[in-house]
Amino acid sequence: MRSIATQVLMAALLGLVPLASHADDSTASNVRLATFRCDVTPPLEGRFAGGWMQPLTKLEAPLWAKGIVLEDDHGRYVVCALDWCALSGLAHTIFCRELAKAAGTDISRVAVQSVHQHTAPYVDGDAQALLDKATRPPAYADLKSLQAVAERLSATVKESLGRMQPVDRIGTGQTRAERIGATRRVPGPDGKIRVRWSACNDPELRAEPEGNIDPMLKTITFAQGDKPLVRLHYYATHPQTGGGDGWVGIDFVGDAREKLERQEGVVQIYFTGCAGDVTCGKYNDGSPQARQELTGRLVAAMETAIASTRMAPLAKIAWRTVPLKLPPRTDAGYTLAENLAILANPKSAGPARVEAASRVAFHESSDRPIQLSVLEIGSVSILHLPGEPMVEFQQFAQRSRPEHFVAVAGYGDGAPGYLCTEESYAQGGYEPTATLVAPSGEAELKAAIRKVLLPE
Repeated sequence: MRSIATQVLMAALLGLVPLASHADDSTASNVRLATFRCDVTPPLEGRFAGGWMQPLTKLEAPLWAKGIVLEDDHGRYVVCALDWCALSGLAHTIFCRELAKAAGTDISRVAVQSVHQHTAPYVDGDAQALLDKATRPPAYADLKSLQAVAERLSATVKESLGRMQPVDRIGTGQTRAERIGATRRVPGPDGKIRVRWSACNDPELRAEPEGNIDPMLKTITFAQGDKPLVRLHYYATHPQTGGGDGWVGIDFVGDAREKLERQEGVVQIYFTGCAGDVTCGKYNDGSPQARQELTGRLVAAMETAIASTRMAPLAKIAWRTVPLKLPPRTDAGYTLAENLAILANPKSAGPARVEAASRVAFHESSDRPIQLSVLEIGSVSILHLPGEPMVEFQQFAQRSRPEHFVAVAGYGDGAPGYLCTEESYAQGGYEPTATLVAPSGEAELKAAIRKVLLPE
């Protein structure tokens, strides 16, 4: 395989990457950038649960928070990718608040997006606050330990400010990621949805087409002249090959990210896009070999996106936010009264009480908006979304701003759970069972996406 440097040179000679660019009137000035990296592996000892509410007990690889601090004449902006499964409600707020404090900026200018490996903690802070008040609550999360992890990250971000560097160029590249993601929602002959999980051993399901996905891996590079400072990668698939047995690690997306960083010597950050209904189950049987193959394909896609990157002068920075209120479900099993009863009953199973606490928390916080944000630099738009959005919302964002290079990161505040299309509730499948949002949430979310991407 050619080195990245060789690929970039060849692409430049072919005219794919300009060797020089000329500034225009919209060029930004006085922009600086710092990168940060912090070990955010939580204490194991049963204090945190992973994506299937399984206690995390075995460490395969440390979890990382990696991100950037951008600074211009108007202040600082923080974007962070966290190797956790999800941060919801208060837990997400704690991390955003600590990063804002460290960077000396407003919390509205901070985006914390989980990568969503299921081999990492899943923490609903508002649910834990409710469990803390319940009789004989099940073990779930330790908010004091979570605060300590957030403060450790805060100290790292604050330290990074002393390493700010001028940044004057931005690059965009993309490529089709081959044989990684495929839809989880496979229609059967009877029209019912069959679920193709992240690890699939059913040969008939694996043989079904990839279905509706966004196959493109997008890469954004910040550079100082010809020197790349950091690369941000965006791709939409569930980033998991296994889990549920207590092991803690970064799975194949983290493996690929770290391998590429070692190869290139440039900071690599990975964001999971709208992957609510996309998995790698078509190409993953849960074996170590399948994980290695997925890692290799993702590295290859990243390298190709880098080689196709077009550089341009850094345009002025815009950061916009839009508040989003999502309607809670009120159908059977999701009502506030039903879930308050389960939460209050110490004889209810532990996972059921945790799930009930999350549903109660979402009902009680439904008047408190969740923040959508976009970092816009010239014709580059980086959209930050909450929850586990279906891929339709990523495609909608790209359709809404076709003249822009639109990269989407899902898995911000995880409080809503899955963010589904309205029609999916009637179609069935897994995702509509794991959302706390009423079907009308599709229209609310799309309106907010359009508003934040297309300012008046």
